[in-house]
Amino acid sequence: MLFKRMESGRASISDAVYMEVITGLHGTTVPNILAAACLAMVGAITTYETGDMVTAGLTVAGVLVAIVRLVEIFAFRRRLARSPQLGRAEGGRWERRYVAGTVVTALILGLFAARSIVLGDALCCVMAVGIGFGFGAGVVARLALRPVAALLDLVAIAAPAAIVIFMQPDLRHVGLGLLILMYVAASFEMVRLSFNASINQITLKRQFEQLSRIDPMTGLANRSVLATDLPAMLAAGTIAVHTLDLDRFKEANDRFGHPVGDALLKQVAGRLRAIAATDDLVVRMGGDEFVLVQRAATDAEAAAQRIVRSISLPYDIDGQTVELGASVGVAVAPGDGRTAEALLSRSDKALYRAKQHRGGYVLARELRMADATAAGQSVSEGLAA
Repeated sequence: MLFKRMESGRASISDAVYMEVITGLHGTTVPNILAAACLAMVGAITTYETGDMVTAGLTVAGVLVAIVRLVEIFAFRRRLARSPQLGRAEGGRWERRYVAGTVVTALILGLFAARSIVLGDALCCVMAVGIGFGFGAGVVARLALRPVAALLDLVAIAAPAAIVIFMQPDLRHVGLGLLILMYVAASFEMVRLSFNASINQITLKRQFEQLSRIDPMTGLANRSVLATDLPAMLAAGTIAVHTLDLDRFKEANDRFGHPVGDALLKQVAGRLRAIAATDDLVVRMGGDEFVLVQRAATDAEAAAQRIVRSISLPYDIDGQTVELGASVGVAVAPGDGRTAEALLSRSDKALYRAKQHRGGYVLARELRMADATAAGQSVSEGLAA
């Protein structure tokens, strides 16, 4: 029942939260390096003092596994820096590799501790068991968001030593064995508590981040979203940026009051959502200015026509009919610009021309062609960088 609750909690977290968890697992190499260094030191001392080749073999195996895990961590970081963005399915494969590495490391440390107990050198035994306890503490801290993996690690550390200890049923060994078992139980309880607290914390963080991207008046994305999402959309393919202002909005706001003006903005936002496709981005820039980014810009002019027609239909606000218009400037990548800044600048210029015409839409390419003709240049010379 306990594992079922934890795994259902894990499955219910969003992709963004899940990827943050996986990135956190690969966030540091220090514990891995310290565990390998401690194992190498204690293994060398134990081998020197006892001449035991099993201890030497376990020491070499532990160091080799640590090197492999370091390579895996650096490989993950390189993958994270490349396109396309890491998805949940691929993230799951990286997670499984990471967990496999921790379980193998834990098992080697557990066997190392068990072998030290068998050898009977008290000081070497204390050092070996100490490494296991230290690694277990690290498991509690690092793998709290992966409770099943944490339990596997804790069992792999404790089981070999516990088996060897209980095979020598004198009072001192029984006490040590019980102490190890209680340590595992207490550690897993800490994992359970940390799991619940960490999932809540990460989820709240993501919710606050999402709220910071939303315009509270209309529920649309706010202008900060353009800085992050527009370059990514542009890199993915051809897009069209429709920048629009509402015509006669100020007059309606002054005549009917701010509550009516707020209601108008909300209805305009609803109409833009209805026009936008699922993957499109609708942003309220502020005041009565909006931006619609069309991801599949197969016919940007037709989309601009739909925007003007929809926004110009009458609005019913508490029994009062209000009529607005729309001025739209359209810039299409890559012809009108190959960067987010160039597209927004070109669409703004086209919007200004549309407002001079008292509404309707203007395509940035028409302005570009007119400017190029007036300057005696070819159209291709007017392309944005």
